[in-house]
Amino acid sequence: MGLADASGPRDTQALLSATQAMELRRRDYHMERPLLNQEHLEELGRWGSAPRTRQWQTWLQCSHARARALLLQHLPVLVWLPRYPVRDWLLGDLLSGMSVAIMQLPQGLAYALLAGLPPVFGLYSSFYPVFVYFLFGTSRHISVGTFAVMSVMVGSVTESLAPQTLTDSPINETTRNADPVQVASTLSVLVGLFQVGLGLIHFGFLVTYLSEPLVRGYTTAAAVQVFVSQLKYVFGLHLSSHSGPLSLIYTVLEVCRKLPQSKVGTVVTAAVAGVVLVVVKLLNDKLQRQLPMPIPGELLMLIGATGISYGIGLRDGSEVDVVGNISAGLVPPVAPNTQLFSKLVGSAFTIAVVGFAIAISLGKIFALRHGYRVDSNQELVALGLSNLIGGIFQCFPVSCSMSRSLVQESTRGNSQVAGAISSLFILLIIVKLGELFRDLPKAVLAAIIIVNLKGMLRQLSDVCSLWKANRADLLIWLVTFAATILLNMDLGLMVAVVFSLLLVVVRTQMPHYSILGQVPDTDIYRDVAEYSEAKEVPGVKVFRSSATVYFANADFYSDALKQRCGVDVDFLISRKKKLLKKREQLKLKQLQKEEKLQKQAGSLLSACLAPQQAGPGDKMEDATANGQEDSKAPDGSTLKALGLPQPDFHSLILDLGALSFVDTVCLKSLKNIFHDFRQIEVEVYMAACHSPVVSQLEAGHFFDASITKKHLFASVHDAVTFALQHPRPVPDSPVSVTRL
Repeated sequence: MGLADASGPRDTQALLSATQAMELRRRDYHMERPLLNQEHLEELGRWGSAPRTRQWQTWLQCSHARARALLLQHLPVLVWLPRYPVRDWLLGDLLSGMSVAIMQLPQGLAYALLAGLPPVFGLYSSFYPVFVYFLFGTSRHISVGTFAVMSVMVGSVTESLAPQTLTDSPINETTRNADPVQVASTLSVLVGLFQVGLGLIHFGFLVTYLSEPLVRGYTTAAAVQVFVSQLKYVFGLHLSSHSGPLSLIYTVLEVCRKLPQSKVGTVVTAAVAGVVLVVVKLLNDKLQRQLPMPIPGELLMLIGATGISYGIGLRDGSEVDVVGNISAGLVPPVAPNTQLFSKLVGSAFTIAVVGFAIAISLGKIFALRHGYRVDSNQELVALGLSNLIGGIFQCFPVSCSMSRSLVQESTRGNSQVAGAISSLFILLIIVKLGELFRDLPKAVLAAIIIVNLKGMLRQLSDVCSLWKANRADLLIWLVTFAATILLNMDLGLMVAVVFSLLLVVVRTQMPHYSILGQVPDTDIYRDVAEYSEAKEVPGVKVFRSSATVYFANADFYSDALKQRCGVDVDFLISRKKKLLKKREQLKLKQLQKEEKLQKQAGSLLSACLAPQQAGPGDKMEDATANGQEDSKAPDGSTLKALGLPQPDFHSLILDLGALSFVDTVCLKSLKNIFHDFRQIEVEVYMAACHSPVVSQLEAGHFFDASITKKHLFASVHDAVTFALQHPRPVPDSPVSVTRL
């Protein structure tokens, strides 16, 4: 039975179709182009379309995976929320969120006043940015929201662009505060744009230029500015608007001048509130281990002060200023005023950098303490989106608060859920309970702000500690503090950053230079001035710098090298050149004299001598050649032959282990060192160069016929061993190094 009979009619037909398809593909492979009917065209279409479909499917799958990875990278809540351990963390986050919200309520009202805005906008700034950070942030413990330093920076901007907010006119308060609210919200949008843009291009490293002494000096000066700005609420004074450099000094002078006009009721209210808050904070510190959560002294003060003010009718009198009407509910989104961008761009960039520096420094502290990672670029994006979206809903720029973050950590807060819970609690207050605080005295809010400055004002003790630890860091701290006090917040930060960078350059210009000696029976080399056991190797000098050599300190490096070697190199070279020049002049005179004598002798002997004898010209040439050979003799140009003192070492080793890069100035300086020391019969070697430095030396064409890689060693000990085997080079060798 054949194959067709066994398979049946259907199998036979399929086999014939497959044979036809194979024949069709064979013809196409051999470039045969017969006329094809519709069936053949459909068959070819099915064969050719399959790979293209698979390509589209692969491209769509890759695009989907790429988009999903990008979404997970910039929306971290999708990563950690599905894995959230509800049983272990939810209760702690709930208690922590409530505790933070209790602190955030009075601080939001107070810091809005500090920013020159109605207190209700402090509540908005405690809701929108906090919830946005819950979605995009990577730190589990920082509490985003209003912060004193950010508020005083915003206040300086609103004072300069909307000074009419400082006149305490009782009429038309909504109209009077329209401009500063617009300025603050536009500033928040611009700050958010800067932070998001810097985060997307991975400029999170920018904050590394803000050193810890700079940040602490800056925040201390900001605390002083916050304290001075609240004096008008403590004493019930009406002050003029001051902005720009020396504005703080002018404000202090005006407060001192108007102190006799202080309102007794306002002063008493602020004093009582301040004393109560200090006592409560002392109790919290003393009973920290016994209490499950800190006593909410600020919230109790708000409730008590509002009740007392409502009971005795402070709102109807003029002795104590109160908060006034607080509108219930949320405000609709408002587009920023783009016309203000040109006036706000400088302040916005400064606020963006300062806010991120504070947030990332606290975030990294908590991350290190609890064993997780904080992405600095994503933190920049998260903080930027918080300010950007918050600005659209009329919030002012925010950062994170150290005091609230510590409370969030100490009350068993484990994740960003605590921040979301605190923001929802603030939302409830905005919608239902905000109007209850309309009778709250402004003096109480000022007292809350001043008492919360305790931690930052304690940083004044840094002066004593830095005096003992590091004078350079103390100088950065003092310059930052003075510049921020005398100038403005943005100018002060700019001056501080420029000064700290210049100080780094100056410190690299004056590194520690040392001559190394060998520790006996080891391959270890240490500074002979610091280690008594280290002894110099006879005939070899080992020189090291503690900083890299570049254009700013290359001359200092060369001068220190010549000084530490104990040889006046420049003097020896100049004396050698003078003596050689003098010797050449004497030889030239002697040759001229001999030539003259030979000419005279030749004229006398020419008649007597036979024609076969050698002429006087030949003798003169022989004498001249002999004189030139004598001048080329190497022994005649040595320091010893010239009567000059010889160095007590024959080899110089440059320990270049501290070099992280080289520039063209460094290359020229190293070549000049080779040239100068070879002039005084000292061979130079280099040791401990890192691979990137060697690559840069090669790229700069440092190595040539006179300076080869044979002068480069992996370690100082290898260079010393080689130098001891080759004690002194031959002077004036045919190949010399040209000084650059």
